[in-house]
Amino acid sequence: MTTLSADTTSEPGFLAERRARAGELVGSLELPSFRGQPGWEFTSLKGLDLDAFPAAGAGDLALARSVDPVLEAPEGAVRLDQVDATFAPGPELDSEGPLVLPLSEAAISHPEVLEEHFGSIVSAEDPFVARNEAGWTGGAFVYVPRGVTVEAPIVVTAVHAGAGTAAHWRTLVVLEDGAQAEVWEQHLSADAEQEGLVTTVAELSVGQGASLRYVGAQNLSGRTWVFGSQRAVVQRDGTLDWILLGFGSANGRVAVETNLAGEGAEGRVTGAYATNGKQHLDYATTQEHAAPRTNSDLAFRGILAERSQTVWSGMIKVDPGAQQIDAFQESRNLLLSKKAHADAIPGLEILANDVRCTHAAAIAQLDPEQLYYLRSHGLPEAQAKRLVIEGFLQATVERFEEGPVREAVGAALDRRLEAVLG
Repeated sequence: MTTLSADTTSEPGFLAERRARAGELVGSLELPSFRGQPGWEFTSLKGLDLDAFPAAGAGDLALARSVDPVLEAPEGAVRLDQVDATFAPGPELDSEGPLVLPLSEAAISHPEVLEEHFGSIVSAEDPFVARNEAGWTGGAFVYVPRGVTVEAPIVVTAVHAGAGTAAHWRTLVVLEDGAQAEVWEQHLSADAEQEGLVTTVAELSVGQGASLRYVGAQNLSGRTWVFGSQRAVVQRDGTLDWILLGFGSANGRVAVETNLAGEGAEGRVTGAYATNGKQHLDYATTQEHAAPRTNSDLAFRGILAERSQTVWSGMIKVDPGAQQIDAFQESRNLLLSKKAHADAIPGLEILANDVRCTHAAAIAQLDPEQLYYLRSHGLPEAQAKRLVIEGFLQATVERFEEGPVREAVGAALDRRLEAVLG
């Protein structure tokens, strides 16, 4: 049996017990089989040997500020950095305001908060989550007390620098009732050619009447496996604005779930990916309406170049008794090459009768008529192609109001488009 261990000498007992239990699960839970398990019909794990990636060791923190970011931190942002297993201490903040700490620090300084929330949203009964729970170090903990508004974005940067190693990243965000905050989190590789494994687990707890904007972005190397389990629970009248940017990695799967647990809760998810080479990205999203009068809106857009492949599978779930629901999901993909391939699979699971649930999906090549029109007005082919692609992606940016997040996402898409088009 494969086991994992971590230094638990200074951790509270409940966390040490969770690590030990997760280590046991690592050896007992089988990896998903390609086409043999629901949700894994399009992503093969052939060639993946999890035991071939030892845990990343100490890293150079300077890399967190020198590696090209996905998201440029705006002036005044609260920052938290980590490189492999080396992390910076939390910034000094107002004692009555939020807590922004490495999760490892928070486990010692605020064990009562962690014991209440850690592992309460994402279950360890998953082979990748179990490995993450057994082996994480550092990580990010954001806690915003009742009624507190954090004006500046909290920017978390995690860099994987150890070639051939595994980085297990853990995030816990807790907003108490009436709190407001923005958390931007990005995962980067120090070298575009390094092999590696990255697992991510994010637990987001949004209290009654609270408002969280959470941006999750990755630009990992083209030889890195990535597996993510990210889940949010939104209570009564709470709002979640979730943004996902997928640019890097070689292969893997990320599950994103929004649970609208309280009446009047709202969840909005915006995703964008841009792939090239032989990349394979797989996003599985769930919008679960567990309470009446809840709303959700999900929109994913992607551009695919060369031989890259993407999968988006989305599920709208309406639980029994969750009446007066409004839910929408869409996935639109633009293929820049005849060898690129995208799958878009929307789904509905509705167990109530007073609902409005709709979905849309589209996969298309560049429109030759649009290109012809632009070229007939004197634009070179490359410039015409870029304008069409920029117009396609602009719909993503327009989902955000004017301000730092719109600027950061727009700039990130521009940089990635430059890389994809060469």
